[in-house]
Amino acid sequence: MAVVVAISGSPSPTSRTARVLANVAGALDAEIDTIAVRDLPAEVLLGCDPSHPVILDIAERLAAADGVIVATPVYKAAYSGILKALLDLLPQYALAGKTVLPLATGGTVAHVLAIDYALRPVLTTMGATHVLPGYFVHDQLISDGPDGDVVIAEPARTLLDGVVAAFAAALTPKVRA
Repeated sequence: MAVVVAISGSPSPTSRTARVLANVAGALDAEIDTIAVRDLPAEVLLGCDPSHPVILDIAERLAAADGVIVATPVYKAAYSGILKALLDLLPQYALAGKTVLPLATGGTVAHVLAIDYALRPVLTTMGATHVLPGYFVHDQLISDGPDGDVVIAEPARTLLDGVVAAFAAALTPKVRA
């Protein structure tokens, strides 16, 4: 079974991004290891110490993964600053050999290119073997379902399902002892 690290780059405690990420991760037939950047100690993210045990632990978790999902809200046409702080502290090639799926949420379709122009270059620089075409979900298409789960309106739901299926198909699980 594939191992996927799902990184939520939202600083919000009521994050639509985190809820979309959980929905996507739940649709995968994989072992999911979720990292919510907002839950990391601020002193770690602001301390600029790439050898901090928290950062080393995340780097180890990424090294053990077959794939990575990076989800972020888009603010001012770029991914979140808290996600940037984490990515800057990770080793240069922390995503080497990984299949990566970038996801974004935002309040205007003007932010749809943030995945390709802001996030994708960083993921590629970090050594990702394959960065899939990401997906942007407009905030207006995200709502609460009757059972508390996230609901993504059509046609965005169907398109997102296709992106997730492509990610699942691209994963190559490592042989584990």
